[in-house]
Amino acid sequence: MPNDSLAFYESIAQVSQVMLTAARQGDWDTLIDAEHCCAALIERVRSIDDAERTLDNDGTSRKREIIRRILVDDAEIRDLTQPWLRQLETHLRTAQRGHDAAQAYR
Repeated sequence: MPNDSLAFYESIAQVSQVMLTAARQGDWDTLIDAEHCCAALIERVRSIDDAERTLDNDGTSRKREIIRRILVDDAEIRDLTQPWLRQLETHLRTAQRGHDAAQAYR
């Protein structure tokens, strides 16, 4: 069971890399397909009972390392696929500055 759970985490990390490469290349079809695959793997990991309890210290460390890699990939994927968030933040900051300036003149 512990090896099964680590194997699924490794598979998720590999699919995460496929997703990142697709996002970098603007290959949205591959990104979506990989995202579906990743979701299925995550669901499978969730269905494994007591995986955390059966991992030894090395296994737990390995699991944490894999999860960190996945999270780094996820952050970059989000950055690449959601540029509108950055644009919205910029717009809101500009609007807030304008509002603040208008309030100062009242």
